[in-house]
Amino acid sequence: MNLITVNEEKCTKCELCIKTCAAAVLKMGSHGPEEIENTHCFACGHCTAICPNAAIDNKKSPLKDEIDLKDFPKLNEKQAEYFLRSRRSIRNYKTEPVSKEKLTKLIDIARLAPTAANSQGISFVVVQNRQLLEQALDISIQLVEASPLKHLIEEGDKRYKEDGYDLVFRGAPNLIIATSDKNLPNGRDNAVSSLTYLELYAPSLGLGSCWAGLFEYCIGIENSPLLKLFNIPEDKKVVGAVMVGYPKYSYKRLVDRNPLDATFIE
Repeated sequence: MNLITVNEEKCTKCELCIKTCAAAVLKMGSHGPEEIENTHCFACGHCTAICPNAAIDNKKSPLKDEIDLKDFPKLNEKQAEYFLRSRRSIRNYKTEPVSKEKLTKLIDIARLAPTAANSQGISFVVVQNRQLLEQALDISIQLVEASPLKHLIEEGDKRYKEDGYDLVFRGAPNLIIATSDKNLPNGRDNAVSSLTYLELYAPSLGLGSCWAGLFEYCIGIENSPLLKLFNIPEDKKVVGAVMVGYPKYSYKRLVDRNPLDATFIE
């Protein structure tokens, strides 16, 4: 397979593409970079993204699909800090549903997250049906009551039984479930990365999110009825879940965390 093509007029043989290739796929030839036989490119796109003259193209990461960063206005240090710290776990939502367009934007950003050796492999199940979530809530409550985590339900039992409080999805109108093939070794890690991108992007669309940890526990139980409820294929495993919706309240300040605990070894 001729993986790469090189514009010899543009190529200065600076070797940046070779030095940045994480898979050691490239070497310098007499006419520019060449692919080394019996190596495996995992389509990270470093070679095409780093070339100062756009001289190299890669079939697995086509130059035509890339976005030029020359006019990209980067956040300054304080803006970046505030952007990251302003993300909060939202546990109170408006009843207003999120449009399919916005939900699609969320998962489209999620797919661009970094993954182990660019293995990616994450698929998404986007739940818009609130009635389905109510069924999932009832099933989840039953599963938790019969599990070592039953104390979580007991602590919030009055709110659930008397006020109808949603202990699992917090009243969110939407749920995004991440799945991967059962044999993908980095499925969970890749999902964490992908859903973190999703959560950081959500506020720019006016949305809030929160990891659905209790739901994850319930759908992870062997032969969980939730797998059938959400039509999860038998060759797939659930590797993450996030609830999404419009926040009912807004937050006015950034909060602190525990003091930094770090060791520098020089």
